[in-house]
Amino acid sequence: MSDTSGTTTTTTMTVPGKRDATFADLALPDAVREAIGRELRVLPDPGADIDRATARCHQVFAMLPLDLLRSVLDFGRHNDTPGVALVRNLPVDAQTGPTPLDGGPGRGKSGFVSEGVLLGLSGLLGEPLGVLTEKAGRLIHDVVPVAGGERTQTNQSSAVFLNFHSDITYDATGRYDLANPDFLVLNCLRSGPFGDAVTYYADARDICGQLPPDALELLRGPYFRLNAPGSYTRSAAGGAEVLSEPVPIIRGAEAHPEITVSANGVRALNREAGAAFERLQETCREVAHAVRLEPGQALLVNNRKGVHARSRFGARHDGRDRWLQRTYVRRSLWDIRYRVTPQDRRVHF
Repeated sequence: MSDTSGTTTTTTMTVPGKRDATFADLALPDAVREAIGRELRVLPDPGADIDRATARCHQVFAMLPLDLLRSVLDFGRHNDTPGVALVRNLPVDAQTGPTPLDGGPGRGKSGFVSEGVLLGLSGLLGEPLGVLTEKAGRLIHDVVPVAGGERTQTNQSSAVFLNFHSDITYDATGRYDLANPDFLVLNCLRSGPFGDAVTYYADARDICGQLPPDALELLRGPYFRLNAPGSYTRSAAGGAEVLSEPVPIIRGAEAHPEITVSANGVRALNREAGAAFERLQETCREVAHAVRLEPGQALLVNNRKGVHARSRFGARHDGRDRWLQRTYVRRSLWDIRYRVTPQDRRVHF
C-alpha cells in the first residue's frame, strides 16, 4: 500500500496497464479557503433546516475556481474519473471542542464550519441521506473511536485493521449492494494524539487489473453472501449475522467495474470462492492508495468504484482522539424511495 502523508505531497502506487488515474489530489487556494471560511463561520445549525443549509453550502462552494469546481463535479458524474480524491486547505472551526466519546455529535464547537464543508462538498456530488440504523439517521456522522468497540469491524474501532469494505445498508429485499451510498465524504476535525490513522482506498479498476483471471471470474459470480452492517445487527438482530442473498463481489463492465464488500463479514459459498475472496483482500493491500487525514482535509470516496479500509491507531478516549465527520451521498434519492421514512424525506429505513 502506498502512503500519502502531510499536507503538500501525495504518492500512489502505479499499477501497470491501468487505464485511468484512480486518485486525485485537489487543493483550495488560500484566498478561496478564507472566503469560504468567512461564509461558513456564520452558518446556522444545519439541522434546523437541512435543505436550506445544503442550498446555502452549495452557494458558498460555487466560489471554488472553475477548474477545481469542475474536478469535484467530474469526480461525481463520470465513469472514468478517480475513485478517491483528497481535498486540502479547507477552512476549519476556530474551536473544535472535545472529541465525542460515544460516537454521537460533538459538543463545544465554535460553529458549524466543518459541517458546512461536509455539506458543501457532498452537494457537489449528490444528495446527503440518512439511514435509521446508522448514527440514528443523522445526516452528519461523527466517526470516532468508542470504548468497548476497539476491536470491532466498525467505525468505532481503533485497535484492529478495519478491513477493505464498502459502506453498505441492510435491505429487506436481500440485496445489500443496491441501496448503498454512492459516495462518502470524510472531513477531518482532529487527527488524534498520535496522527497514526491511515485511510486506504483500493479501486476496482486497479484490483481487476491485478487479480488472476480465475479469481476474478469467481468474484464476478453469485458465490458470496454479505453480512449486514454491525450497526444494523446490533440494533435489530442481537449481533447475529443477517446475510444477503448470494451476490457477486465484482460486477459491471470490464472498463468500469463495481465492487461491494461488507465490513461485517462475507460468506463464500464454496472453497474456491473463499480462496478468491482472500486473494481479493491481498490485492486490495497491494494496489491501495493511502492517506493520513489532517484537519483542513477531506476525502471524497466513490463507494461503488472501490473499497476502503483503515489502519489501527492509538486512542485514549480522553476527548483528544481522532475525529472525522462523514456524510453518505446518493446521486439521486429517487430510486431508494421505497425506503424513505414518513417523517423525513432524507432519512431511510
